[in-house]
Amino acid sequence: MAEATTLARPYAQAIFELALANKTLPIWSKTLVNLLELMNQESIKAISDSVKVSKQQLSDIIRDVCGTEVDDQGKNLIALLIENGRLDLLKDIIVVYEILRAEAESTIEAQVTTAFPLDQKQSDQIAKALKAKLGREVKIVSNVDKSIIGGAIVHAGDLVIDGSISGRLAKLGQSMNL
Repeated sequence: MAEATTLARPYAQAIFELALANKTLPIWSKTLVNLLELMNQESIKAISDSVKVSKQQLSDIIRDVCGTEVDDQGKNLIALLIENGRLDLLKDIIVVYEILRAEAESTIEAQVTTAFPLDQKQSDQIAKALKAKLGREVKIVSNVDKSIIGGAIVHAGDLVIDGSISGRLAKLGQSMNL
């Protein structure tokens, strides 16, 4: 879905630049998530999908529903997305925005999949090793998948490290078939 990301990028870039200038990066992260949650509510989906509701009516309804959860800039973003027929890009805007934010803050999120839950010490060790490799602060998001048998699979941006037993067995099987 590269096209959606391409379409979302200018919106995310504009939000990021606004947030950076106002030192509100975390606030915008929360605002975007709140907007996405709101747009995913069944009642709002039904209204937004209705051909009987104009763009202006939809925008007004969403402004009212947002209340104090979303500031005026967030409401203006939704109104702009509705006006341009780009409401479906909100999830992609969040993804691009969070990438820009992570780069600006020199942080990265690492998805670590293990066969058993990580304890805090293991999580800290992985974060420390990745920080040394990537030169960024690392936030570990731990997932459990018993099918990998043991070891870990790490996804951090474009970096993928497969140190799982199932991955090693697969490589061994491939080398034996040659």
